[in-house]
Amino acid sequence: MVSYKELGLVNTREMFKKAIEGGYAIPAFNFNNMEQLQAIIKAASEEKSPVILQVSKGARNYANATLLRYMAQGAVEYAKELGWENPQIVLHLDHGDSFELCKSCIDCGFSSVMIDGSHLPYEENVALTKQVVDYAHQFDVTVEGELGVLAGVEDEVSSDHHTYTDPEEVIDFATRTGCDSLAISIGTSHGAYKFTPEQCTRNEEGKLVPPPLAFDVLDAVMAKLPGFPIVLHGSSSVPQEEVDTINMFGGKLRDAIGIPEEQLRKAAKSAVCKINIDSDSRLAMTAAVRRVFAEKPAEFDPRKYLGPARDNMEKLYKHKIVNVLGSAGKA
Repeated sequence: MVSYKELGLVNTREMFKKAIEGGYAIPAFNFNNMEQLQAIIKAASEEKSPVILQVSKGARNYANATLLRYMAQGAVEYAKELGWENPQIVLHLDHGDSFELCKSCIDCGFSSVMIDGSHLPYEENVALTKQVVDYAHQFDVTVEGELGVLAGVEDEVSSDHHTYTDPEEVIDFATRTGCDSLAISIGTSHGAYKFTPEQCTRNEEGKLVPPPLAFDVLDAVMAKLPGFPIVLHGSSSVPQEEVDTINMFGGKLRDAIGIPEEQLRKAAKSAVCKINIDSDSRLAMTAAVRRVFAEKPAEFDPRKYLGPARDNMEKLYKHKIVNVLGSAGKA
């Protein structure tokens, strides 16, 4: 058993409380490798933003659980080297799908876990979430639950439809499970193809405009659970410049579209205190790598194409922290 406190990490409890009171959201950036982690820590350190390092089941398998633990500890020390005296960094399991996985992550030093029982019948979701909460709270680890289903595909998580969260269920769910935060469905979606062209309209330039988020559902949830931490998954905005770069250099990302950043900023000013971003960093990384391969086809040193990719992701993370989530200077 390794406590996250030994690694210098924190849980989300105080972080979320301050975010709700301050009208901003904490960035939850998924990562799979060293370059992504370096970019996240550098951006958060320089902007003095609390940050959640988010790891899916697939990413944990890819990186190796033991290496991941030391990477998280190293991230805290790296942040201190960059001048962040008291780093506020969370290591979080994204979309845990079983009690066993959540327990394994808690035992390996995660400071926060998500148990996603949203695909289960309601009572089974309640029972599974409570089981994880009962174990996690023994070690002061915070737990995120989920009500409602998000469409899209990302790692092991996939659904061909979305189901909005039912505000009538949230009080019962939060009370009976004891979860610390709740992921809800209001129209965000996993992956780079969040909406079909048929679901969108086109603006004067012919670009797709996605349907607006269901803020009425969010308002109803907040009315039922005032001050309770709310989480948005599937909140990448799919930057068109990165999509264009990928397509310019051989990619085929047609009609990729994300959540408009102004809608995320609006959500961040409410009880939404954690916003998950994954696809955007994948796009930024891929765009930079494709550019190097196209412009320097003789290049084979990984540092020469992963370095620019890291820089491009850092730029993206800073933009999200400063201009979208409003968390700069809050750590």
